[in-house]
Amino acid sequence: MLETVSVAAMPSEQETNAASRRFQTAVKTIATLILLLLVLPLNIALTAIALVRSIIIKPFQSRSVADSPQTILINGGKMTKALQLARSFHKAGHRVILVETHKYWLTGHRYSWAVYRFYTVPNPQTDEYSQALLKIVQQEGVNIFVPVCSAAGSYYDAETKRVLSPHCTVMHVDAETVQRLDDKYEFAKAAEALGLRVPKSYRITNPQQVIDFDFSDAQRPYIIKSIPYDSVRRLDLTKLPCATEAETAAFVKSLPISESKPWIMQEYIPGQEFCTHSTIRDGHLQLHCCCKSSAFQVNYQNVDRPDIENWIRQFAKSLNLTGQVSFDFIQAADDGEIYAIECNPRTHSAITMFYNHQDVAKAYLEPDPLPETVQPLASSRPTYWIYHEIWRLVTHLWSPKLVAERLQIIAQGKDAIFEWDDPLPFLMVHHWHIPLLLWGNLQKPKEWIRIDFNIGKLVEIGGD
Repeated sequence: MLETVSVAAMPSEQETNAASRRFQTAVKTIATLILLLLVLPLNIALTAIALVRSIIIKPFQSRSVADSPQTILINGGKMTKALQLARSFHKAGHRVILVETHKYWLTGHRYSWAVYRFYTVPNPQTDEYSQALLKIVQQEGVNIFVPVCSAAGSYYDAETKRVLSPHCTVMHVDAETVQRLDDKYEFAKAAEALGLRVPKSYRITNPQQVIDFDFSDAQRPYIIKSIPYDSVRRLDLTKLPCATEAETAAFVKSLPISESKPWIMQEYIPGQEFCTHSTIRDGHLQLHCCCKSSAFQVNYQNVDRPDIENWIRQFAKSLNLTGQVSFDFIQAADDGEIYAIECNPRTHSAITMFYNHQDVAKAYLEPDPLPETVQPLASSRPTYWIYHEIWRLVTHLWSPKLVAERLQIIAQGKDAIFEWDDPLPFLMVHHWHIPLLLWGNLQKPKEWIRIDFNIGKLVEIGGD
């Protein structure tokens, strides 16, 4: 007798693939948790040594006392750059209130001795966000709010200026300027209008614009990037046009391009990339650093580039900016010129290079222009995240040259999270914060690409 099989009961290929990806993600998550557990004893020992050391030497250390102590509110508490700013303000004798969204209540940075108090708030996209910040500002007597935001939160932090400005200083550009600078095309046009060098750029709202574009006279290839932040596709540097018109059409049609999600098609300029962080007040460059860049940036070493610094000075002065602004540049391999690729109106992780500078707080708090721009000290070592370096070592064991390079980076640099006089964040980020995120992902599987210890999150497909 023939057995009747219900077609509806059979899983589709799409469902099968989804189940397979969930299984692969679960295996990867469990393996990562096991690896973190294996190194836990080593980090507990390191933290214990640092704590004993601090107990012994702290009574003999003199702590800075500010002439006019301020209360500083810093959000983005899961990110290393927020921890670095908290430490810088604390060392200068100020009181730091750290904030994060409810999802990241587990951040290991809340255990820093630089943090006086920690709060969680709703997501920046909600109406309750600004009111939650206002309540903290009033309750804690906050003098200045220093946003350390994600790309998605930058606009909403600017919007809070309307609510918070009557009560404290907000070290952030206004909402209109955020939109203008965050839009890669609008930024390019603004810089070009000031006579500053940028790549040729075109705003794309329909794949057909690329398909119909005349590439015949182009001296360089083009790449296409999402104007709204895309944590996954931002690393895609597919050159346009592709080998055939059909391939070009297929590629651009695979991208989520629309009027509501515009992209920028920009001249691709091979060369050395640079990233910067600048703290600006009334168009004056108060604090600045620059370093060589890469697609996944987790290594920072200061370089002196007066041409890049002067570009930023002119741009900041012309727009009379106030806030924290980061730029990406490239020095073209063919003509040696500097081109600004994009602008991000928020704190850059390169600020970790100021870990041993005593004047960071002045750059944010002094109302008048500083006589000299605060820049990383000559004694500042390159910063890195040790678990990223260990992963690179493990995955390049076949190459003695690459292993030697990573070991040199570890020996000559400094972990961006670990401090001998503030060791708990290092332990808690790696063995509390990240493991709990992984455990949560195991409960509700969602495909993730990598762990970003710098930002303090799992980089997930369609994640925050």
